[in-house]
Amino acid sequence: MRVLVSVDMEGVAGVVDSDDIRPGHGEYERNRALLTAEANAAVRGVHAYAADAQVLVADAHARFRNLVPELLDQRAELVRWTPRPHGMMAGLAADVDAVLYIGYHGKAGTARSVLAHTISGALIADVRCNGSSLGELGLNAALAAHFDVPSVLVSGDDTVAAEAAEVAPGMRCVVVKRALGARAARTLHPDEACRRIELEVPRALDERAAVRTRRFDGPVRLEVRLQRPHMVEHALLVPGMERTDGCTLRYEAPDFPTAYDVLELIAVLGAV
Repeated sequence: MRVLVSVDMEGVAGVVDSDDIRPGHGEYERNRALLTAEANAAVRGVHAYAADAQVLVADAHARFRNLVPELLDQRAELVRWTPRPHGMMAGLAADVDAVLYIGYHGKAGTARSVLAHTISGALIADVRCNGSSLGELGLNAALAAHFDVPSVLVSGDDTVAAEAAEVAPGMRCVVVKRALGARAARTLHPDEACRRIELEVPRALDERAAVRTRRFDGPVRLEVRLQRPHMVEHALLVPGMERTDGCTLRYEAPDFPTAYDVLELIAVLGAV
């Protein structure tokens, strides 16, 4: 069995503020260890289900250099830094049996959701594929579905659990904190969060055939609304890119992986 574990930071137990996830702050250094511990819990859960499993952990927060390598379970391989194919989903391929999402968060604009955003909170206000608004969980699960890989588990706050029910019915959820607002939560102790993740992963893998992920077959109309008009300008240099209003870009992609890659490119160019 081959399993991809995509690990973000905003959904980790105890994390509530932007300083908690930003390099250069003392809280960030502590939370790197908590992030790695939750990833390790997922790895242990995979190996409890299949002792000979191959586990690839993709560091998927910010610039993809957050997990502490020497603290990661030695049975796993780590993908870190950027740029890289498939961004948050680096390592995804048709021979992967399942994807786990650890430390995930709600999409941009979600009410009462801890540190909710999509790709870049400073840049992106909304992402739509064929008219459907998607956050990082929905986008990544749809990319996995393109390769016929089930997305079986997500951990984070209760708002990302609600989002999972929409984008991938049947996906199991580990709620490690209850959102009280954009910067407040009632959170489990980190050790208890890890215990619950480890216990839930084997159940999720065992029931992976029951997941029904929203998928996009054929051409995809990608629409990305940015926060400020000037942020769209560099992206207009991409052939085929259109501007539909002051802050919104539209791109007609031949398939979902292309739409996913173009979204990543828009995020990079918008920051220039």
